[in-house]
Amino acid sequence: MPAVLGVETSCDESAAAVYDTQRGLLSHALYSQVDEHARYGGVVPELAARDHVRKLPGLIRQVLEQADLRPAQLDAVAYTAGPGLVGALLVGASTGRALAYAAGIPALAVHHMEGHLLAPLLEPDAPEPPFVALLVSGGHTQLVAVRGLGRYELLGQSLDDAAGEAFDKTAKLLGLGYPGGPALAALAETGSPDTFRLSRPMTNRPGLDFSFSGLKTQVLTTWEQSDQSERSKADLAHAFQEAVADTLRIKCARALDQTGFDRLVVAGGVGANRRLRHVLDHMTKQRGARCYYPGFEFCTDNAAMIALVGALRLTQADRDELAVDVRARWDLTTLKPVAA
Repeated sequence: MPAVLGVETSCDESAAAVYDTQRGLLSHALYSQVDEHARYGGVVPELAARDHVRKLPGLIRQVLEQADLRPAQLDAVAYTAGPGLVGALLVGASTGRALAYAAGIPALAVHHMEGHLLAPLLEPDAPEPPFVALLVSGGHTQLVAVRGLGRYELLGQSLDDAAGEAFDKTAKLLGLGYPGGPALAALAETGSPDTFRLSRPMTNRPGLDFSFSGLKTQVLTTWEQSDQSERSKADLAHAFQEAVADTLRIKCARALDQTGFDRLVVAGGVGANRRLRHVLDHMTKQRGARCYYPGFEFCTDNAAMIALVGALRLTQADRDELAVDVRARWDLTTLKPVAA
């Protein structure tokens, strides 16, 4: 029963976890740098990397103690190798590879988005392939046909701003601070559905690609033409959230139609948005399909999903050279398939 240590440092969260193929998730810990970056209104890559150096060793010790394991008892170390901020990735990659080398076990380079895609497998009622996955986060909005581990087909993606990025930028336009996505979602719950209506971008044409930059501009124009009251701010936040959720709903329904699949997986930070979950649950239920999500704590960046992918790929892992290789960009469809 292999036990894998997972390490995640792709952006502004330091995380470690231990996953066992028989017993499941044994431990996980996360440190968020949100407060550190809030004063700058966004992530500062150099500060993120430095904080990973400070926090990651303690988190690794913590999860190993919680799992009652020593490094020598691990079967592998999995680390996020990309996509992400290169400086931040290098901290996790060099730490993970050093631990693996010292213990004489494999070090597994994990694709961050494969981690998100498979995060629902951490739940008791996990989906079986094939399914459509909506990966929706601050950096990515993608629709992927999943036919097995490593058997991924990109169906559509954002051509500009990702949905989570649009949430954060719109929140900043409305003066909601950082991180803006959760603040905007909370404000949207108090808004009226009758005041503003925004467009559903790229839904009036065929295809599964997304574009959210124009929606952000539409919010700015609408805000400037409004009375800019607190009431209008809440109503506009509501209209924006509805536009994003409805756009994602339309595209997900098309993806299910195109593939013929009856399972939809939603993962990534925006997957924690309660309005989006409600809209997608209603859509899939109406068509006799089903929607799956990770637990809320595993929607945002975490090491549990990295350890899980490492465990799933361990049986066919190639032993890498000692050189540390991380990637700011990495095409999900280039990953090696793993036999069932």
